[in-house]
Amino acid sequence: MILTAQLQYRLWYGDGSIQQSQNYQQQLQALEQKLALKQQRNKALQAEAKDLRKGKEAIEEIARHDLGLVKAEETFFQVIE
Repeated sequence: MILTAQLQYRLWYGDGSIQQSQNYQQQLQALEQKLALKQQRNKALQAEAKDLRKGKEAIEEIARHDLGLVKAEETFFQVIE
C-alpha cells in the first residue's frame, strides 16, 4: 500500500511527473518552431549572399527595392490604389 502511494505521488507530483513531461513537451515544440523559422531565414540569407557574390544584378535589385533606384533611361510610375 505504501509503495503504491509513493509511486502514485512520484507519477503525479515528483521528478518526471506527467505535468513536468507535458511542460517539457510544450517547451520542445516551441523551440522546434523557433528553430524552423531561423533555418528558413538562414536559407534566405544564404541565397541572398550567393546572389550578391555572383554579380551586380542582385545589388541593383536591392537598391531598387530599398533605395528607390531609377536608371537614367527609365521612367518611374507610381500606382496608387
